[in-house]
Amino acid sequence: MPLLEPKPAALRPGTVRSASPDRVPDGLAEGTPAALREGLSALLGAEKVLWKVSDLVKYASDASPYRFVPKVVVVPSNIGDVSAIMSYARDNGREVVFRAAGTSLNGQAQGEDILVDVRHHWTGIEVLDNGMQARILPGTTVMRANATLARSGRLLGPDPASAIACTVGGVVANNASGMTAGTTRNSYRTLSSLTFILPSGTVVNTADPAADESLARSEPQLCEGLMALKAEIEADAELTARIRAKYEIKNTNGYRLDAFLDGATPVQILRGLMVGSEGTLGFISEVVFNTLPLERRVSSALLFFPTLAAAAAAVPLFNAAGAMAVELMDGNTLRASVSVEGVPADWAELPRETAALLVEFRAPDGPAQERYEQAAVEVLAGLDLIAPVASVTNDFTRDSTTISGYWKARKAFVTAVGGSRPPGTTLITEDFAVPPSRLADACESLLRLQADHGFDAAVAGHAAHGNLHFLLAFDASKPSDVERYAAFMDDFCQLTVEEFDGSLKAEHATGRNIAPFLELEWGSRATELMWRTKQIIDPAGVLAPRIVLDRDPRAHLRGLKTIPKVELIADPCIECGFCEPTCPSQDLTTTPRQRILLRREMMRQPHNSPVENALLDSYGYEAVDTCAGDSTCKLACPVGIDTGAMMKDFRHQRHSPREESIAAFTAKNFKTLESSTRLAVATAEKLGDRLLGGITGLARKAVRPDLVPEWLPEIPGAAPRKLPRTSRTGATAVYYPACVNRIFAGPDGHRTPSLPQALVDVSARAGKPVWIPADVAGTCCATIWHSKGYDEGNTVMANRMVEAAWKWTAGGALPLVVDASSCTLGIAREVVPYLTEVNQQLHRQLTVVDSLVWATEELLPDLTILRKTGSAVLHPTCSMQHLDVADHLLTLAQACADEVVVPDDTGCCAFAGDRGMLHKELTAAATAKEAAEVNSREYDAYLSANRMCEIGMDRATGREYRSVLTELDQATRA
Repeated sequence: MPLLEPKPAALRPGTVRSASPDRVPDGLAEGTPAALREGLSALLGAEKVLWKVSDLVKYASDASPYRFVPKVVVVPSNIGDVSAIMSYARDNGREVVFRAAGTSLNGQAQGEDILVDVRHHWTGIEVLDNGMQARILPGTTVMRANATLARSGRLLGPDPASAIACTVGGVVANNASGMTAGTTRNSYRTLSSLTFILPSGTVVNTADPAADESLARSEPQLCEGLMALKAEIEADAELTARIRAKYEIKNTNGYRLDAFLDGATPVQILRGLMVGSEGTLGFISEVVFNTLPLERRVSSALLFFPTLAAAAAAVPLFNAAGAMAVELMDGNTLRASVSVEGVPADWAELPRETAALLVEFRAPDGPAQERYEQAAVEVLAGLDLIAPVASVTNDFTRDSTTISGYWKARKAFVTAVGGSRPPGTTLITEDFAVPPSRLADACESLLRLQADHGFDAAVAGHAAHGNLHFLLAFDASKPSDVERYAAFMDDFCQLTVEEFDGSLKAEHATGRNIAPFLELEWGSRATELMWRTKQIIDPAGVLAPRIVLDRDPRAHLRGLKTIPKVELIADPCIECGFCEPTCPSQDLTTTPRQRILLRREMMRQPHNSPVENALLDSYGYEAVDTCAGDSTCKLACPVGIDTGAMMKDFRHQRHSPREESIAAFTAKNFKTLESSTRLAVATAEKLGDRLLGGITGLARKAVRPDLVPEWLPEIPGAAPRKLPRTSRTGATAVYYPACVNRIFAGPDGHRTPSLPQALVDVSARAGKPVWIPADVAGTCCATIWHSKGYDEGNTVMANRMVEAAWKWTAGGALPLVVDASSCTLGIAREVVPYLTEVNQQLHRQLTVVDSLVWATEELLPDLTILRKTGSAVLHPTCSMQHLDVADHLLTLAQACADEVVVPDDTGCCAFAGDRGMLHKELTAAATAKEAAEVNSREYDAYLSANRMCEIGMDRATGREYRSVLTELDQATRA
């Protein structure tokens, strides 16, 4: 065992707790039953079978209020694997549920037997016919697909609020629509074709001209059954009319019976049935969408009304004026949104009865935009709007930043409101639709119903389409609360159906919580047709039982999850999954949501239970060690949960006093450590990569892999021993070269000026000379210690850095320019909690400027570009995202290159200072997609602005990344 191997028990929850009734039972501590595990491993390969109890817990929750622990999780990589899984399940009497992003709000992504992860290995988009169509794999997120389509001026029709995380396969399987899709731009209306696998294993491509002939040969009974149902429905004029009427408003409850009316052949019928089938009829392996124009001329307003009913009454007016989106938010939603970064703080003071409409017009050109805006002005003239707080303007704007803020607040409805719910409560998200003309009445009835049952719910929705969402919070561990919820659901469903003839699910699909009410909405005749449809296509009942069809009237009350209290920073999490696509370790170990799920399960367990011990054994590596600590999860989370910070705190908890003392010693003596590290790097150039790799490998085994970095061939040579000579006299800024740029050279070694020399020269060239203090050696942004959770060392260096910076800048009179974005972030923000009160005051006087901002705003306007490179590809780092300076990287690159590309799959490289040297598998997993995209063609320059991230990308791509500032220097050097 390594000398300093941390003990798993260091992370054991210290709170007194009793066993929760929904805890994972002790019998699962060893994971998947041996026979099931061995059978699937023999079928698929052991690497595709996840069986540990930590795996099962990670997949036991989605964004819904339900929780079901699977027996096993499998990760197929191709259609053959999926067919084999379904055959295995059919032959062995087992059940299968498919899961992609796990953003479903009604438990569709949870199963109690075999759970199939189709997020991994199922990503990709191919643009067809100049963007008019797109072929997309089901694990691709909507945002990722739209990023590629935007290059062609196109986008997908469905636009759910969870586009950052939800996958195209899930959107189609649920017929999720979103803000603007309505009934005309959803998956059912915009799909060109799809490929799916039936429960029998038969693969159907609806675009194949011979698909019906092939299906008739392989599945004759299925074809006959579907055509018989079609004839039966068409022979019933009353039923046919009812089906058509049900889809005049948004409706995703039950199977799409209009598929029998719209499809002329079995394949065409199946194409329609698969949309919204929630994985109960087959697996959708590929889709081809007809795309829509991306109308870039946007005018939006956030309009405030005295009541929800008053806002609802204005919706038809904006619909008539041509608005693309009319989104409704009630007072509870608006007030909760203050937790979202960028939302005005005074919204917290809005009156309880206040409501708002987010109205947006989109146009292809200027004249059309002006016509829409004039129509909007005419509507506004007849409205009684209010401005209850200072930030409210009630004006239309074209400003993209303002508009983005409006949508950020709207899209955070579930997460922001859910994040502010009482601790320990479960969140229910309901979604229904009424005829748009009845929207105001529906709002009033809903508010009365909530009050009658003692719920203080939040309401929002796609008002243009009569589609409302509301949230309820209750304690699932209290039987009285569960019964209160049950009574509310009974009354709500009756109200929606009997008073408004509405849809009990408008876009979130039936799921577990509406399945018992399917017959209430559709009637016995139509519901039995749905049961018969399921029987024809999946006679063995293999796929997702109880998710769409369930005869148990209390099925929606089964599996409701408790929410035990965890660390304060993570406690507001509602398990939405928005964080997952940004996480560098998502394809290696765990995601931020899963890190929290595992922690919550520990809190459900009694002290020292077999399951708790098993989870602790794996949590160290899977959750703590392989977290990059980049906190991009915080950027994606609508309520700003920083799981990376929680993992750093866990690292701190695992440290012994001895380790903390050693770390503090290195901080106090960093000048010596810095010079010796640079000397070691210089010596390494002579020793060779193989020898150094062997030496560090032995040291890692002896001490601890998470403490001793591994030598990598991509590590560059040593930086010049001396920094450029500069003068304080006449300097316009203090230039702070980061320690990494004082230790490591650029990719070209000494053949071109070093980064410090380049920044000094280009600043002088622009008439903005900078000064490098003589005593920068021995100082650091403190990220070295912060990222590893060494609080004592972090405190030492944070205070030393701020004191030095205050002295160098003459008490903040000059800006401090930092040449590595992660170090800018460290000095500007991350050191603050570790400063003494006096040094916090000094810090407030500092102006810390990232070198990208310095070069873009201060240098570029006064520089002459003398030469450009042909093409450049960029790697915006996670620190740039936190600092909001990625656009500055792009601006500088565009000044230096004729063509600049930002990969659609760009993300955090997870090198994270030295974490990529501690766990190289983390960087490999984090960069795989971006590297593949980068290496799909040649570029003349590979640019970023952080040396360690550049090394990480060098390793991932085999290319040589360098700072955009050195490129700017070369482009302007005479």
